[in-house]
Amino acid sequence: MNYAERLHVPLRWWALATMFLATVLLAFLVATPAWVAFAATGLMLAAVVAVFLSYGGARVTVEGGLFTAGSARIPVDQLGVPVAHDAAASRRLAGVDADARAYLLLRPYIPRSVQVPVDDPADPTPYWLVSTRHPDRVVHALVAAGAPSGRRVEGAHLDHPDEGE
Repeated sequence: MNYAERLHVPLRWWALATMFLATVLLAFLVATPAWVAFAATGLMLAAVVAVFLSYGGARVTVEGGLFTAGSARIPVDQLGVPVAHDAAASRRLAGVDADARAYLLLRPYIPRSVQVPVDDPADPTPYWLVSTRHPDRVVHALVAAGAPSGRRVEGAHLDHPDEGE
Protein backbone atom coordinates (compact mmCIF):
# COMPACT_ATOMS: atom_id res chain seq x y z
CA MET A 1 0.00 0.00 0.00
CA ASN A 2 1.50 3.31 -1.07
CA TYR A 3 0.67 6.68 0.44
CA ALA A 4 1.28 10.20 -0.87
CA GLU A 5 0.20 13.54 0.54
CA ARG A 6 1.19 17.12 -0.16
CA LEU A 7 1.08 19.41 2.89
CA HIS A 8 -0.35 22.35 0.95
CA VAL A 9 -1.34 25.51 2.79
CA PRO A 10 -5.05 25.85 3.54
CA LEU A 11 -7.42 27.92 1.43
CA ARG A 12 -7.91 30.41 4.27
CA TRP A 13 -4.21 31.42 3.99
CA TRP A 14 -4.74 32.23 0.31
CA ALA A 15 -7.89 34.21 1.17
CA LEU A 16 -6.09 36.20 3.87
CA ALA A 17 -3.17 36.92 1.56
CA THR A 18 -5.57 38.07 -1.16
CA MET A 19 -7.35 40.43 1.23
CA PHE A 20 -4.03 41.77 2.52
CA LEU A 21 -2.70 42.37 -1.00
CA ALA A 22 -5.95 44.11 -2.01
CA THR A 23 -5.58 46.39 1.02
CA VAL A 24 -1.95 47.13 0.14
CA LEU A 25 -2.94 47.90 -3.45
CA LEU A 26 -5.64 50.34 -2.31
CA ALA A 27 -3.23 52.05 0.10
CA PHE A 28 -0.58 52.35 -2.60
CA LEU A 29 -3.09 53.65 -5.16
CA VAL A 30 -3.95 56.51 -2.81
CA ALA A 31 -0.33 57.40 -2.06
CA THR A 32 1.62 56.60 -5.24
CA PRO A 33 1.21 56.60 -9.02
CA ALA A 34 -0.79 53.65 -10.33
CA TRP A 35 2.19 51.97 -11.97
CA VAL A 36 4.10 51.98 -8.66
CA ALA A 37 1.09 50.57 -6.80
CA PHE A 38 0.55 47.78 -9.33
CA ALA A 39 4.27 46.97 -9.57
CA ALA A 40 4.75 46.80 -5.80
CA THR A 41 1.60 44.72 -5.30
CA GLY A 42 2.62 42.43 -8.17
CA LEU A 43 6.01 41.83 -6.56
CA MET A 44 4.38 41.09 -3.21
CA LEU A 45 1.91 38.74 -4.92
CA ALA A 46 4.77 36.85 -6.56
CA ALA A 47 6.56 36.57 -3.21
CA VAL A 48 3.44 35.30 -1.43
CA VAL A 49 2.74 32.71 -4.13
CA ALA A 50 6.37 31.52 -4.06
CA VAL A 51 6.39 31.20 -0.27
CA PHE A 52 3.03 29.42 -0.09
CA LEU A 53 3.90 26.98 -2.88
CA SER A 54 7.32 26.27 -1.40
CA TYR A 55 6.11 25.87 2.19
CA GLY A 56 3.06 23.87 1.12
CA GLY A 57 5.05 21.77 -1.34
CA ALA A 58 6.36 19.36 1.28
CA ARG A 59 5.30 15.79 0.58
CA VAL A 60 4.79 12.81 2.85
CA THR A 61 5.06 9.50 1.00
CA VAL A 62 5.45 5.79 1.61
CA GLU A 63 6.59 4.22 -1.65
CA GLY A 64 9.05 1.57 -2.70
CA GLY A 65 10.10 0.73 0.84
CA LEU A 66 10.96 4.36 1.64
CA PHE A 67 9.30 6.81 3.99
CA THR A 68 9.74 10.35 2.71
CA ALA A 69 8.89 13.51 4.65
CA GLY A 70 9.89 16.72 2.93
CA SER A 71 13.46 16.29 1.70
CA ALA A 72 14.31 13.47 4.15
CA ARG A 73 14.04 9.79 3.24
CA ILE A 74 14.56 6.63 5.25
CA PRO A 75 14.06 2.95 4.43
CA VAL A 76 11.00 1.52 6.16
CA ASP A 77 13.04 -1.41 7.51
CA GLN A 78 14.99 1.05 9.68
CA LEU A 79 11.83 2.28 11.43
CA GLY A 80 10.15 1.24 14.64
CA VAL A 81 6.44 1.04 15.38
CA PRO A 82 4.67 4.09 13.88
CA VAL A 83 2.14 5.88 16.08
CA ALA A 84 -0.67 8.17 14.92
CA HIS A 85 -1.22 11.16 17.21
CA ASP A 86 -4.16 13.48 17.66
CA ALA A 87 -3.78 17.26 17.93
CA ALA A 88 -3.09 17.34 21.69
CA ALA A 89 -0.44 14.61 21.58
CA SER A 90 1.17 16.17 18.50
CA ARG A 91 1.38 19.55 20.22
CA ARG A 92 2.92 17.94 23.32
CA LEU A 93 5.48 15.97 21.26
CA ALA A 94 6.45 19.09 19.31
CA GLY A 95 6.75 21.10 22.53
CA VAL A 96 7.41 20.01 26.09
CA ASP A 97 8.09 16.34 25.26
CA ALA A 98 10.23 17.05 22.19
CA ASP A 99 13.66 15.59 21.67
CA ALA A 100 16.03 18.11 20.07
CA ARG A 101 17.59 15.35 17.95
CA ALA A 102 14.28 14.36 16.34
CA TYR A 103 13.45 15.08 12.70
CA LEU A 104 10.37 17.28 12.56
CA LEU A 105 8.25 18.12 9.54
CA LEU A 106 5.43 20.10 11.13
CA ARG A 107 2.88 22.46 9.68
CA PRO A 108 0.83 24.68 12.03
CA TYR A 109 -2.32 24.22 9.95
CA ILE A 110 -2.20 20.41 10.24
CA PRO A 111 -2.76 19.51 13.90
CA ARG A 112 -2.30 15.71 13.71
CA SER A 113 0.92 13.81 13.18
CA VAL A 114 2.69 10.48 12.96
CA GLN A 115 5.65 9.62 15.18
CA VAL A 116 8.02 7.02 13.77
CA PRO A 117 10.97 5.78 15.85
CA VAL A 118 14.25 5.29 13.99
CA ASP A 119 15.80 1.88 14.76
CA ASP A 120 19.12 2.47 13.02
CA PRO A 121 21.98 2.47 15.59
CA ALA A 122 24.10 4.60 13.24
CA ASP A 123 21.42 7.30 13.06
CA PRO A 124 21.36 9.74 16.03
CA THR A 125 17.76 10.73 15.21
CA PRO A 126 15.48 9.05 17.77
CA TYR A 127 12.25 9.55 15.81
CA TRP A 128 10.49 11.45 13.08
CA LEU A 129 7.43 13.54 13.90
CA VAL A 130 5.56 14.37 10.71
CA SER A 131 2.38 16.41 10.24
CA THR A 132 -0.27 14.65 8.18
CA ARG A 133 -3.96 15.05 7.53
CA HIS A 134 -4.41 11.26 7.64
CA PRO A 135 -2.16 9.80 10.35
CA ASP A 136 -3.91 6.41 10.39
CA ARG A 137 -3.38 6.01 6.64
CA VAL A 138 0.33 6.80 7.01
CA VAL A 139 0.61 4.22 9.81
CA HIS A 140 -1.19 1.59 7.70
CA ALA A 141 1.04 2.35 4.71
CA LEU A 142 4.20 2.09 6.83
CA VAL A 143 3.08 -1.21 8.36
CA ALA A 144 2.13 -2.55 4.91
CA ALA A 145 5.56 -1.50 3.62
CA GLY A 146 7.34 -3.45 6.36
CA ALA A 147 7.44 -1.29 9.49
CA PRO A 148 6.54 -3.17 12.67
CA SER A 149 2.97 -2.80 13.91
CA GLY A 150 2.03 -2.03 17.47
CA ARG A 151 -0.83 -1.73 19.88
CA ARG A 152 -2.59 1.34 21.18
CA VAL A 153 -0.47 3.96 22.89
CA GLU A 154 -1.96 6.47 25.31
CA GLY A 155 -2.55 9.82 23.60
CA ALA A 156 -2.53 8.16 20.21
CA HIS A 157 -5.04 6.48 18.01
CA LEU A 158 -4.29 3.53 15.77
CA ASP A 159 -6.99 1.87 13.76
CA HIS A 160 -5.31 -1.35 12.70
CA PRO A 161 -7.74 -3.72 11.00
CA ASP A 162 -6.08 -6.63 12.80
CA GLU A 163 -6.86 -5.26 16.26
CA GLY A 164 -9.88 -6.73 18.00
CA GLU A 165 -12.01 -3.60 18.31
